[in-house]
Amino acid sequence: MINFLKDVVNILIEYKGYFLQGIGYTMLIALTGTIIGLLIGLITGVIRTIPKSKNSLLNGILKVVNAIIGIYVEVFRGTPMMVQSMVIFWGYAFMNDGQTLPLIPAGIFIVSINTGAYMAEIVRGGIISIDKGQFEGSYSIGMNHFQTMLYVVIPQAIRNILPAISNEFVINIKDTSVLNVIGVTELFFFTAKISKMNWAIFETYVVACVIYFILTFTITRILRYIEQCLDGPSAYLLHHSSTLPDESFVVNKEERP
Repeated sequence: MINFLKDVVNILIEYKGYFLQGIGYTMLIALTGTIIGLLIGLITGVIRTIPKSKNSLLNGILKVVNAIIGIYVEVFRGTPMMVQSMVIFWGYAFMNDGQTLPLIPAGIFIVSINTGAYMAEIVRGGIISIDKGQFEGSYSIGMNHFQTMLYVVIPQAIRNILPAISNEFVINIKDTSVLNVIGVTELFFFTAKISKMNWAIFETYVVACVIYFILTFTITRILRYIEQCLDGPSAYLLHHSSTLPDESFVVNKEERP
């Protein structure tokens, strides 16, 4: 056991440059893909909740757009990202006389559109969870649908779906490993390369396993802390609502009915 641990430590020290490079690309692809995927989800969420118009032409266009979004969501949620990677990467080469996409941008693109399909449903659920009275109240003061979404609904929906967004980010950190099938130099790619250099296959993959765990565990704790900060304080203070001192207006959660 001691010799095994020594071998693991020696591999980590000897090939730390490769591991660090793999971690950097993994986090770059996962973070960028999650952010772009969230933007895709927000755009599709806003579009899919547009109310019907009195103009039949606009309604027809909206139906077509919603149908396209629906097909996109179903296709990318219903197929493995590894298969999507091969189809997109080699499909581009097929249509461009063998010229392939740059690997890192290709990885970011694949993760982004895959994440966007999941985010589309997550955002739609977050929007639906907002009370309809807030829509009606916004419309009553003259806001249109996009203003209502931007200033009223989306901020609340983001807060509600933050745990799901965090989960997608953690999943993307792990799922970048499938991009090695097209040669993207992320953490799993470098792990496979190192194992072929030293033939210590088990020890090398143990190092990679520990690194993945540390990344996901750390990110999960950071995101949970952000969620707690967004929950607000446990007590609320009302000022200048009465002649009573400010301390008398502090209401703790434990004292609420």
